[in-house]
Amino acid sequence: MSHFLDRLTFFKKTVSEFSDGHGAVSNEDRSWENAYRSRWQHDKVVRSTHGVNCTGSCSWKIFVKNGLITWEIQQTDYPRTRADLPNHEPRGCPRGASYSWYVYSAQRVKYPLIRGRLMEMWREARKSMDPVDAWKSISQNPEKARRYKSIRGQGGFVRAKWDEVTEMIAAANVFTIKEFGPDRIYGFSPIPAMSMVSYAAGSRYMSLIGGGGASRPTCRNRPTGTTRLI
Repeated sequence: MSHFLDRLTFFKKTVSEFSDGHGAVSNEDRSWENAYRSRWQHDKVVRSTHGVNCTGSCSWKIFVKNGLITWEIQQTDYPRTRADLPNHEPRGCPRGASYSWYVYSAQRVKYPLIRGRLMEMWREARKSMDPVDAWKSISQNPEKARRYKSIRGQGGFVRAKWDEVTEMIAAANVFTIKEFGPDRIYGFSPIPAMSMVSYAAGSRYMSLIGGGGASRPTCRNRPTGTTRLI
């Protein structure tokens, strides 16, 4: 009998009893329970961390089924720091426990996006110029700069290629350093807590080129002439 019919006949079921009426045996469809059983099935367990805006990059056990994340729990095999210190396990915040929602979210950005007007001008300039000159021709031309800056906050993003956006970012940095000096390149950590993983790469890059940095977004105090693409 289907689950729908079970619901319609709930109060008319013919059941047998046992234990002097304290128990009842019913004949109903329980296939719906398979959804709960399948929810926790997995093929393998791998180690990972969610790493996005994460302070400690805590380690997680990721349960995988058919190549997809099914659920996750905290790893509990961290080595002790010192014999006289208590164990710091478990580690891992609620964000990590629900990270698979981010991975498969319809709102997740999976590809580079850039304003359509800027992308159009960049591709046109790259037909006849090297990357640095192409960026200069756009950013230092008042009319072209106004075209893509005036629509900030209005969307208009288009999908771009990784090679294109990384080349544009590099060209913008090189031009800014040549024109205004390396201290005009300014970076900041993703969160005030300075993520150990996310922050390290960016801060190292800033140190190598002589740029500045901060522990949190400081857009309102950004020095004049600093690089901002969009």
